[in-house]
Amino acid sequence: MKITVVVASEKHLRYVQDINGAIDNAARARGTGIARRTDEYIADKISRGKAIIALNREEFVGFCYIESWGHQKFVANSGLIVKESYRGLGIAKQIKKAAFDLSRTRFPDAKLFGLTTGEQVMRINTSLGYVPVTFAKLTDDEEFWAGCKSCVNYDILLRTNMTKCLCTGMIYDPAEHREVRKKSSPLGKLLKKFA
Repeated sequence: MKITVVVASEKHLRYVQDINGAIDNAARARGTGIARRTDEYIADKISRGKAIIALNREEFVGFCYIESWGHQKFVANSGLIVKESYRGLGIAKQIKKAAFDLSRTRFPDAKLFGLTTGEQVMRINTSLGYVPVTFAKLTDDEEFWAGCKSCVNYDILLRTNMTKCLCTGMIYDPAEHREVRKKSSPLGKLLKKFA
């Protein structure tokens, strides 16, 4: 086994149907909502360098993509999937970390966020510095929330006026992390002492 996790490019377009197939299989197996994207949407993310793909040599293993919302104030890492036969090997964490790094590189000042029903994704997000938040702290970009329409739980989101669902919202705010680093640095401690 030789797993590589890379930023996807046009040479990876041949995996689009495998990616959506893996998302469909996971949604059926979990019985919870996973918003499905069209093949064209996934292909666009790959073509624009806004996706991470994991391969075992030439075999598709896993995927995640990024998208900016609210005039690039927010970036979502979405569509995290690992084929069932490769789960439990830490690949999801590698993909999520690569998506996190790609997001921070392309959108350094944006708040990173995600919605998930998966405990493992919540643990990975927490290890990256995300915290759980109410939906009110996430983007209000209607186009983002329209992406939830393909989820089996969309009616819950509608009934709660877009404030709650089965998903947990999580966010990483780079401004808060800069503040924490500043306070914990030797200079930050010295400045605090004299403030």
